Amino acid sequence: MELPEYVLKGLQLLADPSHFSNKTFHILVEAAFESLINPQTDGAVFGHVELGNLDLTLLKQCHGAIATCVLEAGKQNADKSTISSLLEDCRFGAERIDIFCTAYQKNKQKVEILLGGIGRFPSHIIDASWRLEYHIRNNHLHKVNQPAYLVTLNVENGQSRKAHDITFRCTMEQLQDLLGKLKDAAKSMEKASQM
Repeated sequence: MELPEYVLKGLQLLADPSHFSNKTFHILVEAAFESLINPQTDGAVFGHVELGNLDLTLLKQCHGAIATCVLEAGKQNADKSTISSLLEDCRFGAERIDIFCTAYQKNKQKVEILLGGIGRFPSHIIDASWRLEYHIRNNHLHKVNQPAYLVTLNVENGQSRKAHDITFRCTMEQLQDLLGKLKDAAKSMEKASQM
């Protein structure tokens, strides 16, 4: 597993007992996993009581190094021996390697799900429905008499196969424009497949 130099430097700082006690190390590792899995908690680690007396720059560098290491390990489906070897190269002690590997094994599936939702598998449409709405009056009780279409696309999310709806409203002109663009895309695909 290859990591950038700045990540290795952050991991080496994290391995140093003069910077982090085993307790603060454990808290930082758990917080890094939590910030990856639950983005709403991102930044909460820096307000933790046990980490309050540490240099904020050092804390951020080490937090980023852990997160990068975890994501790279998840991306490569690294096993415990691969991670242990990397951490030994960064001068981690046996106890810290065990803490890190235990946290990784506990959260491995969540990290893989997180990585699976990124990039390679864009959403695709599995169903579409529409409804014609007709606005007679607006909020100011003025006559509008304007039709609008409410279109709902049922899309499936890449690898996780979770379906959800995307709904939008458009006028007849906007719907015709969308239809024209979709027809152009279909023609382009047809030409590309004939080559």
